[in-house]
Amino acid sequence: MRRLPTFEVSPQYVARGAGAALVAGGVVGALWGGLLSRSVGFYGFFIFFVALGIGYAVGEAVSWATNRKRGPVLQGLAVAGVVEAYLIRNLLEGAAVIPSNDLWGYIRVAVAAIVAAGRLR
Repeated sequence: MRRLPTFEVSPQYVARGAGAALVAGGVVGALWGGLLSRSVGFYGFFIFFVALGIGYAVGEAVSWATNRKRGPVLQGLAVAGVVEAYLIRNLLEGAAVIPSNDLWGYIRVAVAAIVAAGRLR
């Protein structure tokens, strides 16, 4: 049996998805570290809205670049883009690349990764 065309991801589409995840992760990380961290401060329940936006933006960028293809490889690329955004945010804030006491940051990354992977399911 042949797979559905939506789930047939050629190496060309993987490369396009990797590029989109890299660019989207960089842009979202710069916005997250530059604008959102210096504004009022998103604490408590509002961090989930930020995380939803980050995950959706990265997942949608990968989906758009791969012509709406889906699959586990593209989900992994989107999650990597979310992690890249988190690392860039930490660098822009002047913190350690992976701080040991950033529970809210870890929660945001987990929620954003779930949303990004779900976008490509």
